[in-house]
Amino acid sequence: MNSSFSGQAIFRVRERVESKAELVTFMTMKNSLKLLILFLFALHSCSDTPWLSGSLHLENAEDWKPMIYVVHPEKFNDIAQSFVGKVLDSTEVNSDGSFQLGKLPDFQDKTVLMLVVQKRGEKYPNKLLNENPSTDNYFPLVYEPGTSLRVDAEMANFQSSFSIANPSPANAAMLELRDLRRDAYKYHFEKENSSNLTDEGLLEREKNLKAYQGKLIDFADTTAHLLPALMAIRWASPEGNFERIAEMVYAQSLKWSNLYPGHKWVQQFTVTVDKKNLPVLIGDSIPEIHLPMMDGTETSLRQLSKNKKLILLDVWASWCAPCRVENRNVLVPLWERYGSKDFMIVAYGLESSKKAWAKAIEKDGAYRWLHASHVQGDQSPVMEELRLKTIPANFLLDPEGKVLAKNLHGQDLVRFVDEYMVKK
Repeated sequence: MNSSFSGQAIFRVRERVESKAELVTFMTMKNSLKLLILFLFALHSCSDTPWLSGSLHLENAEDWKPMIYVVHPEKFNDIAQSFVGKVLDSTEVNSDGSFQLGKLPDFQDKTVLMLVVQKRGEKYPNKLLNENPSTDNYFPLVYEPGTSLRVDAEMANFQSSFSIANPSPANAAMLELRDLRRDAYKYHFEKENSSNLTDEGLLEREKNLKAYQGKLIDFADTTAHLLPALMAIRWASPEGNFERIAEMVYAQSLKWSNLYPGHKWVQQFTVTVDKKNLPVLIGDSIPEIHLPMMDGTETSLRQLSKNKKLILLDVWASWCAPCRVENRNVLVPLWERYGSKDFMIVAYGLESSKKAWAKAIEKDGAYRWLHASHVQGDQSPVMEELRLKTIPANFLLDPEGKVLAKNLHGQDLVRFVDEYMVKK
């Protein structure tokens, strides 16, 4: 009997336990369903909350579309470049200037998104203007996942008037960069007039351009924020021509690749400004260049520079107006002063006509120094060896062929030669 009772008891206890387990399972499922409903509700609520909202002032904006676009530069070389960024989203600007975007960008890390406005009739939403920072039509915003932003701008002066409510440190740096670029542009270029386009003015304009670019690279060098730094580098040359600031951008590639070696844009930037893609840098040795001389002989730059204190390798052309000005106003006086004191000028001409070349040399008084050319026009082995695309260009070399300075013109060149020849 005890045995039977025990068996029944065990059965009932097991039955009760199983019922309780079912209840626990049911309650767990019920709670999970509640959590799922709450999650979906929260998700729906979040999707209704715009990640970007703001107001555009529409005064003097009759020529502008009432639209704002979000454009993503997918590669380093796409930053600040027209027609290549991917258009992620757009929205209409209301009659009161307000707008909002609710679709969250699909990024896990910080990235740059261009907010862009366009004039009526423009068919490409990703056309970016880099003509004047006061009126350019886009602003590079740092998007940080999980954050929402409120912005304000004038439609007709979009970039220069752009503001962000309570900006993150990265966006505060981007606004600081915008201000620096706008002020540098005003200082170096806004007072330009027709006199700047004379032969002498072209060299002065190049000097101003390098100073302007230098201020942007200085920002990249001093900021702690990667994306604003990369933006500054691209703004230094939106077309990606870093030839005249090669040393600056190469130094930046070393800095940022050391700090962020795994960042995709940093890796792409490093490839873009690899030494093999830049002209010979200051501090490096000039390649062993073989030169076909004007008298028909062939020699090497190293042979010509033996026993000289300072060698100026000048890359010019008879058709290059600033080069001709430099010959007459700078190189002739320098040669008269130091030609007998172990100062050597070797001029390489990017020429296609030997007759025009010889005539320019005679007219400028440049017959005083040595001249070489392959007389093959743009197909120049020397340009390839030096990795040059632009003239006038020059390299100041010590007797061993080390580059001491380069692309100095006018009084900057005179000052360097004077100081070096006196010091040595």
